[in-house]
Amino acid sequence: MARIIDYNMHADAPRSEQRVMEAVEITTFRLRGCTVEQFIDANAGVDAWLRRQPGFRSRRIMEQADGSVADVLVWAAVSDGRAAADGLMDELADSPVHNLIDQRTVCWSVSPVRHSVG
Repeated sequence: MARIIDYNMHADAPRSEQRVMEAVEITTFRLRGCTVEQFIDANAGVDAWLRRQPGFRSRRIMEQADGSVADVLVWAAVSDGRAAADGLMDELADSPVHNLIDQRTVCWSVSPVRHSVG
């Protein structure tokens, strides 16, 4: 079962502030039956789809020391990341990428950036 961590904005933060804060989406998981290189190759369609999403800024996929994968996306706002996550499951439901992920190991979050350098 996937674990979703929802880091909500402070309840007292104005909605306008919630929409304009840059956000980082982090998804970690283990692969099923493929290498990280094969997984990255299978993501060509997802990458193209992401580039068309409002607020999308960047994506990084990395293999961690324990063999798990971290997929990190930067969005213009938390709302952009959440909307894209919903759209991905609907619009790309038939993507081969989903079958390469052990869904029981998925941990997903979108969080507002509180500090940035560089």
